[in-house]
Amino acid sequence: MKEIRFSDHAKSKIDILANHGVTLVQEFIIDTIRKPDKIEKLPEQKIIYQRKLNENLVLRVVCREVSAFILVITLYPGKRSRYEKY
Repeated sequence: MKEIRFSDHAKSKIDILANHGVTLVQEFIIDTIRKPDKIEKLPEQKIIYQRKLNENLVLRVVCREVSAFILVITLYPGKRSRYEKY
């Protein structure tokens, strides 16, 4: 698989989320990209990788895939009830 790089915004978002009680490590984010529960393709070659974070939340990682690597643009937690369809 391609190398995964984090934008400055994505790195700062990890810190912002930690300040709000959502602690994420880069390994979990990378695992979300490599082994997602769900993938959504968007315009402009963007992809959202989604994975269960806990009983109530999913992690959504917005990336852009270029020829040499995958760039993590941003990431955010979302309510499972909104993003998971049963």
